[in-house]
Parts: sequence; structure tokens; C-alpha cells
Amino acid sequence: MAGRWIEQWEPEDEIFWQEKGERIARRNLWFSVLSEHIGFSIWSLWSVMVLFMGPEYGVDPAGKFFLISTATLVGAVVRVPYTFAVARFGGRNWTVFSALTLLVPTVAAFVAMKPGTSYTTFLVVAALAGIGGGNFASSMTNINAFFPLRKKGWALGLNAGGGNIGVPVVQLVGLLVIGTAGATHPRIVLAVYVPLIVVAALCAASFMDNLTPVQNDTGAAKGAVRDPHTWIMSMLYIGTFGSFIGYSFAFGLVLQTQFGRTPLQAASLTFIGPLLGSLIRPAGGWLADRYGGARITLWNFAAMAAATGVVVYASGIASLTVFLVGFIALFVLTGLGNGSTYKMIPGIFHAKAIAQGLRGEEAAAYGRRLSGAAMGLIGAVGALGGLAINLAFRQSFQTAGTGTAAFWSFLVFYGLCFTVTWAVYLRRAAAVPAKPQLSYAEV
Repeated sequence: MAGRWIEQWEPEDEIFWQEKGERIARRNLWFSVLSEHIGFSIWSLWSVMVLFMGPEYGVDPAGKFFLISTATLVGAVVRVPYTFAVARFGGRNWTVFSALTLLVPTVAAFVAMKPGTSYTTFLVVAALAGIGGGNFASSMTNINAFFPLRKKGWALGLNAGGGNIGVPVVQLVGLLVIGTAGATHPRIVLAVYVPLIVVAALCAASFMDNLTPVQNDTGAAKGAVRDPHTWIMSMLYIGTFGSFIGYSFAFGLVLQTQFGRTPLQAASLTFIGPLLGSLIRPAGGWLADRYGGARITLWNFAAMAAATGVVVYASGIASLTVFLVGFIALFVLTGLGNGSTYKMIPGIFHAKAIAQGLRGEEAAAYGRRLSGAAMGLIGAVGALGGLAINLAFRQSFQTAGTGTAAFWSFLVFYGLCFTVTWAVYLRRAAAVPAKPQLSYAEV
């Protein structure tokens, strides 16, 4: 089974899909989820490590926000090369390699995580953890190639949701360690993940496949860069996934800094939002399959703006209970929006193919070609939204001592995303009652 390649792959062919395609695609999906899950845990590792960094570490809240921002930035940047690595090396082969590389930031953190380590060293080690963010891009590009268009919303939502759960899981491990061994033993968390990384790599090597038809297409990459929809969807993905990862990294620090929670109290709450947001992501993809990604995304942004308003109100009255209700609602909505926006990407490029007169497998191939290239760029830019959120919190706490100003800026951005979604993907469809071709409202 080592080094195996599948020479022919036609998921849009119903007979091929029913006879063997679905079985193979599902097997690759499950083990892709496992590897991506561990990748997310390592990427978000420093959202947990900072909870262990008491006064003896000599790092203030602004410095801690900058540490998690560094991991976010690197994770966003490496998503671009990770996207193209799948076609260059094969989805199975790259999954094995990218899983094993997670040992580097894990072992480095094990060595560095102690009082007396310089802040520069912490920055470098946090930056290394960013490679875990790249696993998402390669995993999504790989799974996108395995499934037919009609199943992509569900498959991509499940793949991403299972990966996203890596965030609350590492936070739960941190909670367990703080609750049992205390806040002075961060290395136990790291020791847990070393064998898990090895298991993920071995499973990928044993049970996953490479697809020969998936090849890097320079023309597709250039086409995706030139297409305005790539950048519009990047903006929307900043609003959904950027919010999810930014809030996931910052939640515990916000609770400690704004509401004076202890490490144990913060850790006992931090995982709830990311967990719910991860679990509901496949539902966002399913709803997008059923009702159209643009429609679900539109109203999701409206709800995110409303939930942010609740958080702003809670900050003003210093109510932890109301704050948690609003913040956890935000997490749930980011998860729904993650699923619906990612479903839109292949649908948009399929709609463009139909608009150009293509039909059947020809249209599906065009959509796969451009959407595969676009996904890496959109995923990378979207992850930068997490960096923006972490830096906004850092500035807000540094200047005002609370996160209220940051939340106001997020509320305005969600309103902008709502407007863009309506103007680009729904307004035109409404203006043309007779639709001889697939409209963007249906993506």
C-alpha cells in the first residue's frame, strides 16, 4: 500500500462514484481529518501555553497576545505552499510529511517552556507552531479533489470541522493538566501530543491515497489570482474562519485580562466556544448544500453582528455571564459561516463554467481546477483575519484595558461582509427573474 497512486478518478460519474469512488473518498476523508485535527492542535498550542505563563515568565498580556499572533501569521502564510504541495507530492505523501513536521514545534516548545527563557526564543518557538496551520490548506485541497460537487459542502465541512476540533481538544488537555498537575507543568501537554503526531503520520501512510489526475496548474493559479471572486471570498472567509481562529487563540487571554479569571478558571471556559464552532461547521456545509451558500452566509453575518453587539454590551456592564453568551454564540456562528463560505468556492467557479457554455464533466473539471487553486489563497488570507483579531485585542487592551474597542471594529467588519455578500452573490440573481443558468445565489 506504500506510495500508492490512483490513476483514474471521476467522482462526477455516478457509476464510478457508487461502485468504488465513495468508499475510497470516505476513507481518505477520515484519515485526513485525523491529521488535520492534530495540525490544528499544534497551531493553537500557544493559546494554551500562555495560560501557563505566570508572573515568573515576565511576559505581560500584550506580549502574550503577540505570541499567539506570531503563530497565527505563520499558519496563514504557509497555507499557500501547502496548497500546491498536494499536487506536487501527492495527497497521501504530503499528509505523512506534514504530520511528521509537527514534531518540530512540539519538541521545541517542550525544551523552551520554562521561566527564564528569553521572549525572543518564545517568539521563534511560537512561530514554528504556525506550520500546523498549513495542514488545513493541503487537507482541504486534497479532499476537494476526492468528492463530487454535490457532496463538497458536506465533505469539506466535515473535514474542516474535524480539524477545527483540534483547537478545543488541546485546550481541554491544557485544562486537564492545570486542574490536576497545576499551572506549572506545561510540558505534560506537549508530551501527550508527540505519540499522537506519530499515530497520525502512520495512519496516513497506511490508509490514504494519492490522486494522479490532481496536478499543479500554473494557469489555474494565475486565473484564481486574477479572478475577483477569489478576493471577495477571501474577505468573507476573514469574517468567518479568521474570527474563529482569532477568537480561539485569544479567548482564554481575554477572560484572564478583562475578567480576572485564574488560569484554571479561564481554561475551564476557553474550550467551549471552539468546540461548538467546530462541531457545527459540517452543518454550515450541509445547509449550504441545501439552501445555497450565499443565503446562509448572508444571514450568518447578520447574526454575527448581533452577537458582537451583545459582547460589546456585556463589556460595558462588566457581566461575565452575558459576555460568555455572546462570545459563545459568535463561535457557533463562525462555525456555520466557515461551512457555508467554503461550500461557495467550488460552486462559484462551477457557475462561471456554466456561464461560459460548459456542461457536464467539462464544467465540473473547470470548477475543480480553479476552486482548488483558489482555496489555498482564500484559506491563507482568511487565516490572516485571526492575526488581525489578535493584534486588535493586543492594541485594545494595551490602550484601554478592555477588548471593547476591538469588538466594535469586528461588528463594523461583519456589517461590511453582509453587504458584500448581498451585493455580489444575491442582488444580481434577484434582479434577473429568469435564470437560464446556475446563478451565484445557488452556490
